[in-house]
Amino acid sequence: MRRIATNMPNDDVQYYLRRQEEGLSAMQSKIAGQRRIRELRDDPLAASHAVRYESYLARLERFEKNTLYARDHYNEVDAYLRQANDVLQRVREISVLGANGTYAKEDMKYMALEVNELLKELVSLANAAGSDGKRLFAGDRAFTEPFRVVEAGVAEGGEAMVVRVEYRGAGSARKAEITDQTYAHLDIGGGEAFWAEKMQIYSTVDASQYRAETAGVIYVDGEAITVSPGDTLYSIAAKINESAAPVKASVDPETRGLALEGTNAHLIRLEDGAATAERPASRVLQDLGMISANTDPAAPNWSGAARVSGGSVFDMAIRLRDALLRGDGDFIGGQGIGGIDLALTNIQSRLAANGSRQERAEASWQRLNQEIPNVAAALSRESALDYASAATDLKMLDFAHKATLQTAAKILPPSLLDFLR
Repeated sequence: MRRIATNMPNDDVQYYLRRQEEGLSAMQSKIAGQRRIRELRDDPLAASHAVRYESYLARLERFEKNTLYARDHYNEVDAYLRQANDVLQRVREISVLGANGTYAKEDMKYMALEVNELLKELVSLANAAGSDGKRLFAGDRAFTEPFRVVEAGVAEGGEAMVVRVEYRGAGSARKAEITDQTYAHLDIGGGEAFWAEKMQIYSTVDASQYRAETAGVIYVDGEAITVSPGDTLYSIAAKINESAAPVKASVDPETRGLALEGTNAHLIRLEDGAATAERPASRVLQDLGMISANTDPAAPNWSGAARVSGGSVFDMAIRLRDALLRGDGDFIGGQGIGGIDLALTNIQSRLAANGSRQERAEASWQRLNQEIPNVAAALSRESALDYASAATDLKMLDFAHKATLQTAAKILPPSLLDFLR
């Protein structure tokens, strides 16, 4: 026979009061957090959908930020390239004036001084930094000044002038992910934007009998090319041609060495692969006589014995200035104007390429701005709280709790013994 204790009604009332308080607290927490799902058991299916929506929404917001950064970066690059184009147009105007043969040598010297100042302005534009402090034309060496000016005395110049401009940047390797596994190239390297002629590099080393002894990797304009044991000069040239590098490789019939020629105006960058856990450091390009010791692959590191041709925008301006100082109208009207035209053609082509990137970034940004609200709405449908329903439920729970307290006070009135215990 079960004994009924006098405190059982009190325990039962307290138990149900705690359950009501727990429900009331849970509803208040949902309203405060503006979410109807606090734990997986609240709605397992909706919770799984909400987690996926939240993850996808976070990625979309990251893509949107990347796209905005890319768009702003392209706008800055466009502004500086347009300024460089304007400066070169002025240099070309001066070259046309210097080639018409109506000016005295003293007048042409003044033109040369103006070209020298415009050359300095070109270097300043090429070394420009964006709003984030990173150099726009330094490639992935974003905090390195890409172009270094060397000044010295020039014949008939009368003052120290720019005699050489050296590139110290790197390739355009930076990318921004704007969609899942889809990347936008951010940079136009200084060795691309501020070049004028197609480069040619000819090795003077007879490599007709060359065979690679070990496996290795070489880099041509940042493109990795795998060299296998036994590869000959011809197979290496074929692999370079099959790669995405904007370079055409061949074998020089005179020296029987490797010859490289750019398919467009840019600085060709060559590098032997460094040692890894799987393979030793590569020496293929050094053995073929293309580069010297691999100390700084970002800077021109061609072998001293190799024949290298193809100059930058600055080289074209320097040649024109020196011809103006000499009063050489024939050179100015021929190679001088021709070199500036090549520089203008390349900068305008880079402007067109950058404009295409701007259009893509703008289209991606507009697409993301349509997709993000849709995903946010789907997430809201799964996890957001219906405030009208929540307010009604909260009021009902509060009313039931108060009614329970009033009923308990009547069922379990305190007596004198309760205070004497």
